[in-house]
Amino acid sequence: MTFTESIQTCFSKYANFKGRASKSEFWWWMLFAFLASFAANMLSDQIGMLVSLGTLLPTITVTARRLHDTNRSGWWQLIGIIPVIGLIVIIVLCVQDSESESKYA
Repeated sequence: MTFTESIQTCFSKYANFKGRASKSEFWWWMLFAFLASFAANMLSDQIGMLVSLGTLLPTITVTARRLHDTNRSGWWQLIGIIPVIGLIVIIVLCVQDSESESKYA
């Protein structure tokens, strides 16, 4: 999946927690969300906050779909609440290869 396809897919499925997301879809989206937030914060803090809020729900949904692709529940995202360890665990889970059969597909 290309960069633009990933962005279009994530915005079109902004509230769709069902299904699966490929590695490329997930990582292209994360790059877009980071760059958009960074650029918006350079302009002003208020614009940065709006961009971050605008990409929050699509980020949660694409992460849930990526976890489904690795045959895990999207609820695993809650481990990210743990300050440093949680973020590391989420990254490790999202980097793993796709499972051919997933009960969440």
